[in-house]
Amino acid sequence: MCAPIMATKIPDAPKIGMVSLGCPKNLVDSERILTKLRSDGYQMSADYAGADVVLVNTCGFLDSAKEESLEAIGEAIAENGRVIVTGCMGDEADVIRAKFPQVLAVTGAHQYEQVVNAVHDASPPIPNAFVDLVPEGGLKLTPRHYSYLKISEGCNHRCSFCIIPSIRGDLVSRRIDAVLREAEKLVAAGTKELLVISQDTSAYGVDTRHDVRQWKGRDIRAHMTDLARELGQLRTTEGRAPWVRLHYVYPYPHVDQVIPLMADGLLTPYLDIPFQHAAPNVLKAMKRPANEAKVLDRIRKWRAICPDIAIRSSFVVGFPGETEADFQYLLDWLDEAQLDRVGAFRFEPVEGAAANALPDAVPEEVKEERYQRIMEKTAAISAAKLQAKIGRILPVIIDEVGEPDEEDGSVGATARSQADAPEIDGNVFLRDVGEGRRAGDIVDILVEDADDHDLYGVPA
Repeated sequence: MCAPIMATKIPDAPKIGMVSLGCPKNLVDSERILTKLRSDGYQMSADYAGADVVLVNTCGFLDSAKEESLEAIGEAIAENGRVIVTGCMGDEADVIRAKFPQVLAVTGAHQYEQVVNAVHDASPPIPNAFVDLVPEGGLKLTPRHYSYLKISEGCNHRCSFCIIPSIRGDLVSRRIDAVLREAEKLVAAGTKELLVISQDTSAYGVDTRHDVRQWKGRDIRAHMTDLARELGQLRTTEGRAPWVRLHYVYPYPHVDQVIPLMADGLLTPYLDIPFQHAAPNVLKAMKRPANEAKVLDRIRKWRAICPDIAIRSSFVVGFPGETEADFQYLLDWLDEAQLDRVGAFRFEPVEGAAANALPDAVPEEVKEERYQRIMEKTAAISAAKLQAKIGRILPVIIDEVGEPDEEDGSVGATARSQADAPEIDGNVFLRDVGEGRRAGDIVDILVEDADDHDLYGVPA
């Protein structure tokens, strides 16, 4: 009789929990950290109880964000006890350790190697040659059909309200061949929408003097326009161009060169531009370029080239020294600019920001009143723009498909148009999408109705 075959027992891998706070750039950092840990043999835990170690990727942009980060660290310690802190607030290790002396380690922003080493020290990996642990495209915290593509770290601007350069340093651009290789892999792995992010997308490659690299047998510069043109050549497994959405674009003159790419369908007709304000006095105090009139002229030219371009931005109200006249200037500028998507923030002092020392602080009740007025203004602009889309046929990307209705079996879905980035803009709510639709499908729909921020429609 043959001896029984003894199966090799694969040891249980250590499990990692992750709490990721803050902006999409932090989310990309979290994905990279988890992908590296997965390749080292770690498993992921969906809750505190099942994790051997919990990572908290913090945000330190505003004091309120820091409070949220400290609360998250406290919750992780209370629920698990074995916590490693990383991210933007990691530069304030003394603050974190003073409040939570039991944290295992604290590392700073985008310090991937250090945080992975800290995990190795806290819970050593178990080598396993029998299992391929890294899915194609890496480990993702976003849905499979869209992915953030980070092209650089840091920023060369010194805006008076911002502490990002002190946290993340000056601009450091990734090699363009590495960026394009990552984008190609993401699309091959099922990504239908690429969201290009950085602190200053327009400045990509400035620090390397637009270094030239070989890609597909051609010389390609590390420059926003070259990058945009190459991303427009990517194709999904179905042979379609993925949506390519540009975020955090400062309106430098060379941005004009990407608008024809949008008109030609190579880029998603969408620009996320952080204007922050329009009044010259406020822009000067913010240490931002005060060229609001020229920007209005350029926006008109962009729309002449690509009528469907959607422009989103964010604005700060109640900045120190902002007068009622300054604020009214901003409202009048918005009437002229007719931006498609707008977010607004009440000015909030953040430790280390130069703006904290500026005179003439705006009272909180005035900030709130101005915030309500700007949101009312921008909601009215958005509503009018969306009403104008009723009756049009537009492409949308499906984010989620609902369950069949109990009465008639109809299926609805939540989608986004090309004017809508995930989680920050509006949605398109669909009815009667039929069977077989999946998240990531790009379909043409007939717009039937609209409200202040969202569209409603049915597959065309």
